Amino acid sequence: MPRKPRRFTRTGELRRRPKPISKPISWKTRLILASLAAVTALLAWAAIARSLAPGSNTSLTRFDAIIVLGTPADSDGNPQPDQLARVTEAVHEYQRGVAPRLILTGGAAHNRFVEARVMARTAEAEGIPASAIFIEPQAMDTIQNACYSERITQAYGWHSAEIVSSASHLPRAALIFGAMPANPPLAWSTHAAPPLRPISPAYQSAVSAVEVLKTARYLVWARWADRCAP
Repeated sequence: MPRKPRRFTRTGELRRRPKPISKPISWKTRLILASLAAVTALLAWAAIARSLAPGSNTSLTRFDAIIVLGTPADSDGNPQPDQLARVTEAVHEYQRGVAPRLILTGGAAHNRFVEARVMARTAEAEGIPASAIFIEPQAMDTIQNACYSERITQAYGWHSAEIVSSASHLPRAALIFGAMPANPPLAWSTHAAPPLRPISPAYQSAVSAVEVLKTARYLVWARWADRCAP
């Protein structure tokens, strides 16, 4: 292929092609990039906070109560698999002698059925005596789960609890229980309820992603806006 002839100026100097002028980044592009960077940083903060969340604040292996964190029943008022798994594991812990009573916490947060009452029926059906079941029927979220269940422990003079929930939920729950301004503070340890059926990797990834988002919301907003003193 023939080469293009070089161009020279009148004085014999080689003519150089002018450099293209780069366009300045618009304010809209800058705003988008800044927003993406902020969201990425926030999600990274939430993920790190979850990975560093303590599993307990005590070395106790026996407790005054087992706190079961609520999750919705189905539209007919029956326990969904996640709720059933939490209650079933709490029953097993009770039977192992970990604690002599259950505190079931959760209101009608997602439908008309009070989560704590549905869980109480399940616990009784699995052999827990009604005298060992304490219901907290008002909590609408995990902050209120922690706050209102700790009010029950203080009212009865109990000082320790094992917290039972799904594994993906517990890091956020631990951050919340660890920040409760109870006096004296509750000694607690988390315990994951294993699923009752196999969970697909896609579903588990989706659940984990939702928990990271909820943790981010807690870190930047809810821990101040939704504060609740036991």
